[in-house]
Amino acid sequence: MTSGGVVGQEADDSRLGVLLFVASRSLEERAHRAVVEAGASDITPAQARLLARVGPDGTRLVDLAAQARVTKQTAGHLVDQLEAAEYVERVRDPSDGRARLVQLTDRAQELVPVANAEVARALGEWRARLGDRRMRQFTEALIALQEITDPWR
Repeated sequence: MTSGGVVGQEADDSRLGVLLFVASRSLEERAHRAVVEAGASDITPAQARLLARVGPDGTRLVDLAAQARVTKQTAGHLVDQLEAAEYVERVRDPSDGRARLVQLTDRAQELVPVANAEVARALGEWRARLGDRRMRQFTEALIALQEITDPWR
């Protein structure tokens, strides 16, 4: 092991973005696979990515699009599909009667614990691989960076 903690290779900061993306996508794919195995075989990965960004009180379409890094038109198309499958509904925004919020339906809410359990299993594997101390440091580092990396925090 090197001083950077990487087994078999030197730590290379230039790869960090890709490594974070791969780790994040792995969690996303595992959560998606778990909900498909739980019976939600009609949810695509792109739809799941959007669903994961719907807040507990609903989220405006424009915000979903921005968070998912897709156009408003693409987000609208995905929400149309999710609404037809009864995973989301559009409701009036109580803070602005002209605006609409996308909210999870009961059907979608039933999938949240399934996805969360799979993510917890994956993070347990990460903890087993890294050890408690390194996992805690990794988490603390990401939390510290959130202020400058996450405009939706």
